[in-house]
Amino acid sequence: MNVNKTISICLILVFLFCFNSFGGQYSIPEDEKNSQKIFYGATDSFDKPAEVDYEAVVKATSEYASIKSKRIKTGTAKYWILMSKASDHAVRVICEFAEESDYDLVVEKGYLESLTTPIPSENITNLIKKAIKKE
Repeated sequence: MNVNKTISICLILVFLFCFNSFGGQYSIPEDEKNSQKIFYGATDSFDKPAEVDYEAVVKATSEYASIKSKRIKTGTAKYWILMSKASDHAVRVICEFAEESDYDLVVEKGYLESLTTPIPSENITNLIKKAIKKE
């Protein structure tokens, strides 16, 4: 094997080692992090991000269905209690789904594409809604 080929192979191996050692392919810049839009995962290093329509997931919960079926008026104490439970339920299912899948970051729909350097993500809203219906 000639010397140039050997050097090329060594450089490729070093690059691959460094890439795997430093973690994920993506990260969110510190000044663009918004903890209100992050449901699961670390923003410093991730490879497979997903987005979810939080409002649609909340509306898929049994608590939200109860608000609608019982015609509970917006702004009442009962409404806010059920909305709080619906929100907690939605976040719990999003996190459980993420832990059981290979998504290493789950955020609010549109968040990653709104960054200065947009990051592609997969929309998993329908998968989360199916998980809620299976409960």
